[in-house]
Amino acid sequence: MLKNSRIVPYIPVADLDRARKFYEEEIGLKPREVYAGGVIYDCGGGSWVFMYPSPGAGTSKASTAFWDVENVEAEVAELRSRGVVFEEYDMPGLKTVDGIATGGGAKTAWFKDSEGNIMAIAQKYDK
Repeated sequence: MLKNSRIVPYIPVADLDRARKFYEEEIGLKPREVYAGGVIYDCGGGSWVFMYPSPGAGTSKASTAFWDVENVEAEVAELRSRGVVFEEYDMPGLKTVDGIATGGGAKTAWFKDSEGNIMAIAQKYDK
């Protein structure tokens, strides 16, 4: 049953070499395996993500994946030091301050990868 199975996020990319450089050098992911024309990256807690070539890369207007982190401010600072640029939003129900939105029980920051995919880091907190 699916409710008992792990789910694996897929990240579509237009240029695999460019995306690998972004995810490995700027984000800091380490490739586990080149597989089926893409790359598998291990993440925390036994999770992993599969990056694969796709003509649909960067076309979604919504977040592709979230990393669940302990401290959003520290992660934003670390990623910025590696060259990651965070999005700034100011719309009804969502406003970022220095790249971080607070509300709904979480602090969240969004960035676009080298392919235009919207990625996020989030820290849950008690309301």
